[in-house]
Amino acid sequence: MFHTKARNAGVMLFVLLIFSSESLGSSYHYIRLGHTEDATTITTAGVAMMGGGDDIDEAFRWLCQKGGGGDFLILRARGDDEYNSYVNGLCKTNSVSTLIIPDRESAQDTAVADIIRHAEAIFIAGGDQARYVNFWKGTPVESAINDQIAAARPIGGTSAGLAILGQFAYGALNDKEDDKDLSSQQVLQNPFFDRVTLVREFLKIPRLQNTITDSHFAKRDRMGRTLGFLARLMQDGWSSDPREVAIDEKSAVLVEADGKATIVGSGHGAYFIHPTQAPKMCQAGAPLTFEAIDVFHAPAHGHFDLTQWAGQGGESYSLTVRQGTIRSSKARNAIY
Repeated sequence: MFHTKARNAGVMLFVLLIFSSESLGSSYHYIRLGHTEDATTITTAGVAMMGGGDDIDEAFRWLCQKGGGGDFLILRARGDDEYNSYVNGLCKTNSVSTLIIPDRESAQDTAVADIIRHAEAIFIAGGDQARYVNFWKGTPVESAINDQIAAARPIGGTSAGLAILGQFAYGALNDKEDDKDLSSQQVLQNPFFDRVTLVREFLKIPRLQNTITDSHFAKRDRMGRTLGFLARLMQDGWSSDPREVAIDEKSAVLVEADGKATIVGSGHGAYFIHPTQAPKMCQAGAPLTFEAIDVFHAPAHGHFDLTQWAGQGGESYSLTVRQGTIRSSKARNAIY
């Protein structure tokens, strides 16, 4: 099905294109607002990591600027095109589009990968990261996104879209809807709890290699489960020196190509976590014991260098987990 709707926008012609494909088992939906012809602009690499909750205008404007005002593409597995009008109202772009890829059949469609390859900026919406992993991993969609990253196209994500940006991710593969019910306490008491499903090597963002990312961090009390994830990465031999970027709701981390980041938004900011020793006890059915974990908390307007793994304008402290209980070096034993 193909529809066009034109409206006067000064000297520029804007159209709304809606394309749905049901052929060959593919059921993707593509909704485009703006010019029908793709633009070619000069782009700059960068990553906009958003922690979920209210969208942050500054982060989207930053992504648009990195995309050189070209074609801005929102990717999702479910939902609608609500981001189109939002981004179009914030940014001066050639077009803003939403591409909904709801199953593996759609992710195998060459037309879907071609749409991704023509974008100058990519944003992965929230939802359920299990769908992104199950539907897109190992398909032309994954290849197209990674090719765009390698070509210095900026990329961003919020909530579940943030969760899949790192080399490592919590896949939420056992969930029917999302991961909100996997609690810190469950992971601290048993890091091998059956819903601790970690995945790797989905997206290949240079500054997020050897890193796991998480969202809704302080709001949903995710420190304990994050420490369990990091312990598992070390225990399972995936990394001897993993890092984590964990971002709270209403906060974003804007990472330049050189790895230098600025924290924006009205939330509690971001947490940069680095264990310096392997876990002492990380076994199935046993509470976690994990010591010497360095944390840097960067509030809004703080800065962090992912390459040097050092921050400014925030607070450094350390955490220890003994028998599934977290202790902090901060006053009053605060972990956030």
